[in-house]
Amino acid sequence: MAKGFLTHITEKFGDGGYEGDQYGGAGGNDGSGLPTGAPGNFMFATGIECSYPTIDNGRTRRDLLAECGHYDNWQKDLQLVKDLGLKVLRYGLPYYSMHKGPGRYDWGFADLVMAEMQRLEITPILDLLHFGVPDWLGNFQNPELPVHFAAFAGAVAKRYPWVRYYTPINEIFVTARMSAKDGAWNEQLCTDKGFVTAMKHLVAASIMANQKIAEQRPNCIIVQSESAEYIHELRASPCAEIKLDNKLRFLSLDLLYAHHPDADVLTYLLDNGLTRKEYDWFMAGEPPGYQIMGNDYYGRNEKIILPNGEICTSVDVLGWYNITLEYYRRYRKPVMHTETNVFDAKEAPIWLWKQWVNILRMRQEGVPVLGFTWYSLIDQVDWDIGLTRKVGTVNACGLYDLDRNPRPVEEAYRQLLREYGQITIVPHGELFEVTRQPATLKVEV
Repeated sequence: MAKGFLTHITEKFGDGGYEGDQYGGAGGNDGSGLPTGAPGNFMFATGIECSYPTIDNGRTRRDLLAECGHYDNWQKDLQLVKDLGLKVLRYGLPYYSMHKGPGRYDWGFADLVMAEMQRLEITPILDLLHFGVPDWLGNFQNPELPVHFAAFAGAVAKRYPWVRYYTPINEIFVTARMSAKDGAWNEQLCTDKGFVTAMKHLVAASIMANQKIAEQRPNCIIVQSESAEYIHELRASPCAEIKLDNKLRFLSLDLLYAHHPDADVLTYLLDNGLTRKEYDWFMAGEPPGYQIMGNDYYGRNEKIILPNGEICTSVDVLGWYNITLEYYRRYRKPVMHTETNVFDAKEAPIWLWKQWVNILRMRQEGVPVLGFTWYSLIDQVDWDIGLTRKVGTVNACGLYDLDRNPRPVEEAYRQLLREYGQITIVPHGELFEVTRQPATLKVEV
């Protein structure tokens, strides 16, 4: 009886365990193991909560870096990131206290933290404006904001040339809405004109900051975190206002990425102070560098409006996957899940796993997902009321509490990292690494 091919292979090479298998064959890495930080690998991250809007008509500054104890524990906080096995940290410098005036900066705290981050080999996604501005700039109605903020961004990029990842302005849409449409922060306006004014100043500031960063770092990677939102209206005849709101959620990214908004949105903009010349400036092209669309998702991002007008939180009817897929199809940008949490520490582990299922589902669609962020490292304060009053309620949403003791979600995240820590951005992504070359293409190919 003639020998079969397996007999010949076994006699010549053995019964499995071949010498080449470790190079992506049967013995290759399945993506498990703690993150290595290799180019092309998926970026697992956390963040340091750093919001600093003003309330009480500018009389009170909410500085969450102070209220959550980071100024006193910054070394320990960075070490917690390192010990957890994370290579990436969304980190916000306290812009409001650093920028002392035109051309004047206080680098004291930033220099210490940035040096330690570099020593620990943590890759920062550097957040340069998080819901507030220095007192001397006033608020987001100030048309000088883009010029002064761009100068600050350029100074940061020049001082820390090793930093490549930036979020020039965190959640532009949320910043403009809470400050000028909802009346909660900073200028505390409740007008459409105030909202449009804040929006155009913020987006212009982000664009010009991006320009100044690219001058210092031509291969910069911009992770634009934005809130992924949706309103479900349960009425037989949807009202025009809610239909418009569900389009306005795209407004910051439309202006940032030079994507023409729908006609009713453009009419709204022109009716509330955006000039045709300003609109043409925004539509001239997207900012330089490599652009990543970051989508922040909390259960409270989705709302249901009942027939009687009552508003309730829908938690995750659509979820991050469905909402972000809509954003992706609109802008065709690589994606990152840039923020998520829940306020109940017991529910946090299952919420983490649910968000991870969303990411795996997105990867199955072939969408390049750059990374995932549990936000934040440490518990937060008063976010249950949107920082609108200084109450001091601790929101148990961190990987660690305010005493730097681990929450249950910390162990869940460790488990997630051990299981998936070395996967690539897309399958076989080691073929397509994040290179060091400057960005050049301005069109889709």
